[in-house]
Amino acid sequence: MKENRKLLREVLKDIRHDMTDEEVLALLADSRVSVNPAEEKEKYTLGQRAADAIARFAGSWAFIFSFTGVLILWMIVNAALAARAFDPYPFILLNLVLSCVAAIQAPLIMMSQNRQEEKDRRRAENDYKVNLKTEIMIEDLYDKVNAILAKQAAMEKRMAEQSEEKHAQEQP
Repeated sequence: MKENRKLLREVLKDIRHDMTDEEVLALLADSRVSVNPAEEKEKYTLGQRAADAIARFAGSWAFIFSFTGVLILWMIVNAALAARAFDPYPFILLNLVLSCVAAIQAPLIMMSQNRQEEKDRRRAENDYKVNLKTEIMIEDLYDKVNAILAKQAAMEKRMAEQSEEKHAQEQP
């Protein structure tokens, strides 16, 4: 926090050499830090969109329930068919299918998570910039309020002195 304040003061000092306070505030108010998500629409490839869709579905209760249902159905059908089953009791084919699904699903989910992590990183950077901009503006407003209060105190002191002089002149 103290380092940020020190940095802000240094930045404001550098800026103030070239600009007035009003120009600094206008610059900060006009500068565009955050990006509107609608404008940030990225073009994803078919594979990236598929990875996102699979990750979205694979991380849902619908997937868990449907996959559990398919597994139970697979086991019931093969147990009921007994000697004519396409995958008898140890369910070796089922294990192979599950391994293949896991081997394909894991990288797809990781690709989707990596893209989401990059989006989160950009969002955090934007948040930092917005917070820094806000802090600079607040610091500048704080300085202006202090200047106004100092001027007000000086005016009150002058008025009090003038009032005392007036009372002194009235009482000879």
